[in-house]
Amino acid sequence: MTSDPAAAATGSVAADHAGPDGESADAPTTDAELVDAATLPGVPDEFQRLWTPHRMAYISAGREPMEKNCPFCAAPDKSDEEGLIVARGTTAYVLLNLFPYNSGHLLVCPYRHIATYDQATDEEVAEIGALTQRGMRVLRAVSRCDGFNLGMNQGAIAGAGVDAHLHQHIVPRWASDANFFPIIAKTKALPQLLGDVRRTVAESWDA
Repeated sequence: MTSDPAAAATGSVAADHAGPDGESADAPTTDAELVDAATLPGVPDEFQRLWTPHRMAYISAGREPMEKNCPFCAAPDKSDEEGLIVARGTTAYVLLNLFPYNSGHLLVCPYRHIATYDQATDEEVAEIGALTQRGMRVLRAVSRCDGFNLGMNQGAIAGAGVDAHLHQHIVPRWASDANFFPIIAKTKALPQLLGDVRRTVAESWDA
């Protein structure tokens, strides 16, 4: 008779699941069968890993997919939830940035596929401005931000991530949102998921 409680428990499970000929049948997984991660292959180092499986779309395509398919032309054809859209206007619309600098980072885009601000019509300029103002008011109400960064990067040389489709950035700022983390680790800590932010902003847009 064993004096090891763990062995006794494992033996009991095996006995309970023995076949009619005395041989063990398939038994449920027990704690004794769990694998310790420390025993898996690999060499530990000082780096932390931030897993970003959504970037596989870029790797699988062999290049940034926006070079072939404009995300700002595709978004309006999706549902608001899938396209991260918070408001739709007549000539322009508002959506969340998929890669936000801060929670609530909005983009205001014309529906038309134009690259620079000087190509926008008077109607598009007026609505982009009105949507930008509304976005600022909503973000201030729902997130109590202390200020904003507004801007348009015109062309790849000026830092535009999607240089073929005009978009205005609205980045909410807080007094305590700048720290060493983005500088040292090239990482932004974002307290809210995109879906939760989109729902909060969208619900408050016409309130």
